[in-house]
Amino acid sequence: MNAPTSITAPLDAATLALVEEVARREGVSPAVFAAEAIRRAAVDDEGFGDFAQAGIAAVQRGDIYSQEQMERWFEERVAARRAG
Repeated sequence: MNAPTSITAPLDAATLALVEEVARREGVSPAVFAAEAIRRAAVDDEGFGDFAQAGIAAVQRGDIYSQEQMERWFEERVAARRAG
């Protein structure tokens, strides 16, 4: 089993106070809160990279829409929502 590794990062007083408050509210230590926040940020960032790559691949395949097509699609959705 891998042992946890620590990271040291400077925080300004306002950020530290916010971390401590949120951690207290969630019933965890600031260190546990910070570790989970870092994990979530890394997972989200990785997911965004996958999302961006899928978009690049779509453009390379020619699966693209013009600005006018996107605006028309959006306006149709707004109209449908208002009607329904």
